[in-house]
Amino acid sequence: MKSLLAIIFHGPSGESAVEQLMSSARRSAAEDLIASLTDRGIPALLVTPESEAGRFHPSIDVSTTPDGSFHFGQSLQGLIRARSPQGLLVFGSGSGALLGPTDLEALAQFALKGQPGAVFNNFYSSDLAAIAEPEALLTIELPPSDNALGFALADAGLPCRTMRRNAETQFDIDTPTDLHVLKASERGGAKLQALLRDLEFPHPTLPAILQKMTERAALLMFIGRLSPRTWADIEGQIACRTHGLIEGRGMRSSGIAHSPLLSTLLREEGPGRFVRRLASSCDAAIVDSRPLLAENGLLPCPADRFSSDVFAPDSIQDPLWREFTEAAAEAPVPILLGGHSVLSGGLYLMGEACWKDRSLERRLHPDLFEPDKEPS
Repeated sequence: MKSLLAIIFHGPSGESAVEQLMSSARRSAAEDLIASLTDRGIPALLVTPESEAGRFHPSIDVSTTPDGSFHFGQSLQGLIRARSPQGLLVFGSGSGALLGPTDLEALAQFALKGQPGAVFNNFYSSDLAAIAEPEALLTIELPPSDNALGFALADAGLPCRTMRRNAETQFDIDTPTDLHVLKASERGGAKLQALLRDLEFPHPTLPAILQKMTERAALLMFIGRLSPRTWADIEGQIACRTHGLIEGRGMRSSGIAHSPLLSTLLREEGPGRFVRRLASSCDAAIVDSRPLLAENGLLPCPADRFSSDVFAPDSIQDPLWREFTEAAAEAPVPILLGGHSVLSGGLYLMGEACWKDRSLERRLHPDLFEPDKEPS
């Protein structure tokens, strides 16, 4: 029988309270995922820094890496040499939290198909993957982070495919906003749901954003790394009108060679004026702040980013991020701040959660006319 192995990579915790919260959430999601994999007879290995290993249940198979030193590609190749799996599933600890039995079984079947190749949840910035005949990866120069794994394998000639975009495949726990969206949707495994129930502080703008999604007269603005496919899907889920300014796609997997237009405008006008202009153009906005505020592609520490997401400017050291967060908090329209997931998996979840206790008939978009299926 062919051997299959699932590897879950979990990074280090930060020192701030909000970083500790995010690490706890990813840890809970990883343990839920490992339980689901084990239920299906798929062995799972958790890879984490030495300082994190003791925080997981002792029954979990753990491989440790030195604190402060980690290269995704080299670590993955070392594990392939040591374990010799014939099929491989690879997850970040924030990914896969919504995958069901059918999804996991489909990934497992692909990984054991016997012909080299890979399937990604997002080829352009992967969070999870199924890899068939992983020994082929030993001759490829793999990237230091998982985001660019798809590019590396495709450039080496391996056939690569992508999963259907939906909440299950695209959602990744990457920012505090993702936790609030997940709580509003009431999705996730037992350990993750238990953690979310203890998430006592309410999000200042998410309820208003969800309300606007159900209003036909409202205009919702998207800013950031939004896939056109996701945009088309979400338009069929919500009632409001949508506008969007897409920028920064691929910033983590392949870098950005050009000067981002919105980021340049924000610096020229200043965060206050930029946010006022944004507020005057819509009734609500969902903003992927990373490409907007990145300085030459570089981001501040996670504590600053996460504090911005929950509108805590007093905890932010970076002056641009602090000023932008203050302006967004004072905006006359609700603005939701986060990372890539707020315009990806999180957006799908919001499209579902906004209809709780509301009538689905209020959706704006009619059904497709299909002449061959119309009653005679």
